[in-house]
Amino acid sequence: MIDTISDTRRDLTGHVARFRTEGSEAEPVVFGDHRRPEAVLVPFETYEFLVDVAEDVATAHRVEQRLASDNGARTSLREVAAQLGVDLDAL
Repeated sequence: MIDTISDTRRDLTGHVARFRTEGSEAEPVVFGDHRRPEAVLVPFETYEFLVDVAEDVATAHRVEQRLASDNGARTSLREVAAQLGVDLDAL
């Protein structure tokens, strides 16, 4: 069900109370003008979980891209330091 913005504003305290009670099990509140979905209220636990999952998916995507273009060449820290004129033994 999609709530109007007015209904969501009116019921906000109740939604927050339900989020406190039900935690991540609470149903989200979808709302928008003319009952078109424009935004979602979710418990903070759910938000944190979704952000973690999104970050994991983005990281997995970057890993896949890097693996696809990996030519197998590797450079050691000592080689990079030498190219930059850094003496690792002096650090």
